[in-house]
Amino acid sequence: MLLSERNLVIPLVRNHSNLLQYLSGIVLKKLKSGEIPVRFVITKTDRQGYHCELGILSNMNNVVSPPKNSIFDYNVRSHQNTTQFNAVLLIPTGIGAEIGGHSGDGGAVARLLAASCDNLITHPNVVNASDINELPENALYVEGSVITRLLMGTVSIQKVHSNRVMLVIDEHEDGYFDEAAVNSASAARVALGLDCPLVVKMSKKVLVEAFYASSGRAVGRIQYLERLCEVLEKYRSQYDAVALATVIEVPPHLYEDYFEGKNNIVNPWGGVEAMLTHGISMLYDIPSAHSPMSTSEEFDLDLGVVDPRKSAESISITNLHCILKGLHKSPRIINSLMYDHIGILTVADISCLVIPDGCVGLPTLAALEQGIPVIAVRENKNLMQNKLEELPFAPGKLFIADNYLEAVGLMNALKAGVASESVRRPLAYTTVHEY
Repeated sequence: MLLSERNLVIPLVRNHSNLLQYLSGIVLKKLKSGEIPVRFVITKTDRQGYHCELGILSNMNNVVSPPKNSIFDYNVRSHQNTTQFNAVLLIPTGIGAEIGGHSGDGGAVARLLAASCDNLITHPNVVNASDINELPENALYVEGSVITRLLMGTVSIQKVHSNRVMLVIDEHEDGYFDEAAVNSASAARVALGLDCPLVVKMSKKVLVEAFYASSGRAVGRIQYLERLCEVLEKYRSQYDAVALATVIEVPPHLYEDYFEGKNNIVNPWGGVEAMLTHGISMLYDIPSAHSPMSTSEEFDLDLGVVDPRKSAESISITNLHCILKGLHKSPRIINSLMYDHIGILTVADISCLVIPDGCVGLPTLAALEQGIPVIAVRENKNLMQNKLEELPFAPGKLFIADNYLEAVGLMNALKAGVASESVRRPLAYTTVHEY
């Protein structure tokens, strides 16, 4: 089984109308027999068209059953539940986001936003900081492809008291790293109360390679995914969520280049990690998260004092505790819409989506179609080159905030039912039409 990336340029559609339906129709026609889309993003919009990057799962050969639904499947929400205010915070992995594009440096933003809503739904990239994960108590740790399907209206998520978390690691050439991973699991059992029924060491490894797309996004290529699937199938009755720790093949110079800030490169590991967990969550409908294993002790470099956004990775051996803590209470994935069930959240329960400005992927397109307000944050600069203001959002459904502090104000305005312009000055005269 192979997970890989493909570039597409899709012609513009007039006024960007019915964009989700238009793009999904073209992408699905371009896929070959047996290929399954796992990740989709528009990196740039210009006169040539929509420059898209597509993650594809192929060569399945009946190893596992195909996913129950496609990432492009869409169900319009029948209503909006206003008894709670639930926000989705996304900072897409691998796009070089100024905030949240490094090592858990979106965690403080998550805590800020969580204080203004009943539930904050976010994904591992935002809060994963190696051995640190300051996930707020009212936050739900949900893998990115599951958030996409939630907003597309094809799955629901259910809060849980806890999960049985299986840890799957590569059998490392240096036993030091295997032992450190086991110790990380033991530490989570003792300090967190984690139920970790087993750790599985894979002697036949999945080959995970990281590199950059032409847009500059961190992406990658994953071969022999069936080896991991065999493990997941064999122990399926013994876990509710899976933590993955595998070696990611990265050119050695990128370690030092990244930590020393040379050429302002994007974190090289995150993109291919997202591809892997997207694939696993889609195939098995289980919560999953990944932490990269060091390739050798020589790459645990003495880098001195580094950029604070990268510091968590510079002091960790395994990078594991963040995902063990996140998966501990990660919601159960329900492959259907379960309206009006206590403890279950659907697209009807989503009050707003908060993203970095310029990001157009399936979550943004789903929010556009579902009428979910989108708050885009300018200060969180990134590689994506799209103008959200040009998309056909209904009036009052797109807000451009200068920073996350302003985004919280907009969230509170939505929650209170206060039109944002009513608390700004000058205030325009009331529009009057004669008929």
